[in-house]
Amino acid sequence: MRNKQSKFLAPWFMMLMCMAATSWTSLTFGQDYYVYVTAESEDEVALIKFDGEKAETIKTIQVGVWPVEIEGPHGITVGSEGKYWYLSLAHGNPYGTLYKYETGTDELVGEVKLGLFPASMQVSPVTGFLYCVNFNLHGDMVPSTVSVVDVESMTELKQITTGAMPHGSRLSADGQKHYSVAMMSGELFEIDALGLEVTRQLDLDAASESLNAKGKMDMAGMDHSQMDHSKMDHGNMGEMKMKHSAFKPTWVSPHPAKDVVYVAGNGKAEVLEIDTQTWKATRKFKTDKGPYNIDLSPDGRWMVVSYKTAGKTGIWDLTTGEEAARLDNSQKVTHGVAISSDSRYAFVSVEGVQDDPGMVDIIDLETLKVVDTAHLGKQAGGIAFWKIEN
Repeated sequence: MRNKQSKFLAPWFMMLMCMAATSWTSLTFGQDYYVYVTAESEDEVALIKFDGEKAETIKTIQVGVWPVEIEGPHGITVGSEGKYWYLSLAHGNPYGTLYKYETGTDELVGEVKLGLFPASMQVSPVTGFLYCVNFNLHGDMVPSTVSVVDVESMTELKQITTGAMPHGSRLSADGQKHYSVAMMSGELFEIDALGLEVTRQLDLDAASESLNAKGKMDMAGMDHSQMDHSKMDHGNMGEMKMKHSAFKPTWVSPHPAKDVVYVAGNGKAEVLEIDTQTWKATRKFKTDKGPYNIDLSPDGRWMVVSYKTAGKTGIWDLTTGEEAARLDNSQKVTHGVAISSDSRYAFVSVEGVQDDPGMVDIIDLETLKVVDTAHLGKQAGGIAFWKIEN
């Protein structure tokens, strides 16, 4: 009897096992990933789809209002609820513009003028405000600002003064602090996202040197957080010339769970880890040439850094502090990084040179290899992860 039951149950058992395996496969591999990427020299935004094997541009959205002028879509971000994406167009008369689009339909639903050359930005899930740095690429080398925008009414509420040529900017995981770096004055700024004012700033050249000097010169007693830069008249170039930073910070990314941020030193080929409790540098990562943008995996394991000058991407294990992989990109001039919400893939935009098409390389963070590349318009730049769809 037992043998007859075994024979009877075996086909059913095998069928159930196959169904479970099929279900598991669909959960693991049947997912589509979507990212938005700007093509700065085309006035276009591309929607990229990646199904786990193949990446492709499935839609191209024309942006800008001047048909005979390249307006330069630069920064892009998706709102915290995923319903809208926001785009900064750098050029204007005289100021740049922030545009609001609905995800999926990609219809324009709002706009507002910001400062000179608005660049990177993010929306806080706590305040609902968008914070965008005004890079001021073509202006005088004086302190610029961070624009704070109510995205419901698309109204600029305030411009907060920071440093010269602020570029990279990101919010803390809890949405209560905004961090930005000023490339030419070499400073890290912390803004209270609720109070809308600068709470702290850090000289990154000095912070980098403080780690270089360990064992040679004790700089631990120098509390850079107490340096009052507000008393320095950066605008009066006749009396005091603004320092031109050797560190040249271009990006800052807060850790998803710890009180630290990571800053790309484009001029020094290094990334600094800054403890936001002590407001001091705690670790230094020596990189390839021109570290430019940074993203951290949501699980806190990986730091992915674009090496713009080298045309490569570095993947760092934050636990060990070691570079786990350094990968060649599909062509020269690497730009931005966005990591999927499940920490599985890194999407890296690659500008190319002259008439080269822009590209997005997809890196598998399990195998640490480039698995496919999508093509888009010239000068691929800002990149933002949108969603995973089963």
